[in-house]
Amino acid sequence: MKHRIVVLGAGYAGAITAGRLAKRLHRDDVEITLVNADPEFVERVRMHQLASGQDLPVRPLREVYAGTGVQVRTARVTGVDVDRKTVDLIGEHGAETLGYDNLVYALGSTIADYGIPGVSEYAYHVAGKQAALRLRARLHELAPGARVLIVGGGLTSIEVATEIAETRRDLEVAIAARGGVGDWLDEKAQRHLRGAFDRLGIAVHEHADITRVEAHGALTAAGELPAEMTVWTAGFTVHPIAAATTLTVSDTGRIVVDGTLRSVSHPDVYAVGDAAYAEGVGGKPLRMGCATATPMAWLGADALAARLTGRKVPETPIGYATQCISLGRRDGIVQKVTPDDQPTSTVITGWAGARIKELICASTAWSISHPTMLMPSRRRHLVATGDLEPRFVTR
Repeated sequence: MKHRIVVLGAGYAGAITAGRLAKRLHRDDVEITLVNADPEFVERVRMHQLASGQDLPVRPLREVYAGTGVQVRTARVTGVDVDRKTVDLIGEHGAETLGYDNLVYALGSTIADYGIPGVSEYAYHVAGKQAALRLRARLHELAPGARVLIVGGGLTSIEVATEIAETRRDLEVAIAARGGVGDWLDEKAQRHLRGAFDRLGIAVHEHADITRVEAHGALTAAGELPAEMTVWTAGFTVHPIAAATTLTVSDTGRIVVDGTLRSVSHPDVYAVGDAAYAEGVGGKPLRMGCATATPMAWLGADALAARLTGRKVPETPIGYATQCISLGRRDGIVQKVTPDDQPTSTVITGWAGARIKELICASTAWSISHPTMLMPSRRRHLVATGDLEPRFVTR
């Protein structure tokens, strides 16, 4: 009987993990199943582009993994039982239960409303493809002079605000944040960001604590910010599925993992991407985002494959190198950071910054769409021991 590996979620982390496992493990020994609610790979880092009216390449997952040995199941995960080692799904053929020997949990994240009234009823967001398309449709309906309010001050907020402002110069775009907007950046990057906001006519409201979202804007302690459309980009949270299991999770519901991305409570479960609570360089918890998802996928896949094949398990803390921000299609910021994600004085801005950001996004999507192309395939056989820790052998 083949060893069953189930990967939940085909965002950046899950998609990379599935492809890397297929290159590491011999298909005679393993059955790798990738479960995703959407039949396509969705470039989440480009949802602001989709929302603003741009069309993105379509990458059907079954085509991406054709010939790799990865089986794609289009289904929504409704529950996980880590004690029985089963996953409950609702898919093309109704409700079903899938068993596993190893689980890779990569279900990602969605928007966090922090209990603010009106967010779910009135605000739009870009946490997924369908959400971005709803925003796009609403944006198309807005008449010239309409006001669009972006709530949040992080990377997503900045990219959404600048993309909309560049695409629809006839709209009044504003961004409102509880703290500062982009205030973690180096001084040079902050100056460039303010210049981009001025060039695009984006009004900035800092230290604006949103208390309610309504049909025609948002309320703060200081008064009302009127808008015909509000876009909520104030943060992300994980899906509640993991917290409903016996897995050890953080206070935010992320699965607590060790230095190899393996659950600290259930050694047959790995977590990668936004769903994992892992420590990076310097012991600092890794932040949610694509910059974290990719190296986590590499490490998690390699660690799982090493354990199953009796090889040395890698355990290298994940560190950062850059933060990349697009400011529309022709402007951007590349902020070099320390391994523990602190900004340095090295900053690339303007057209060059935009091109670097585009190259990173495009190359990541290409590598996911061609899972057998980048690194040589050396599929190894599993070492059977009957326990969770295969013995190490020399091969």
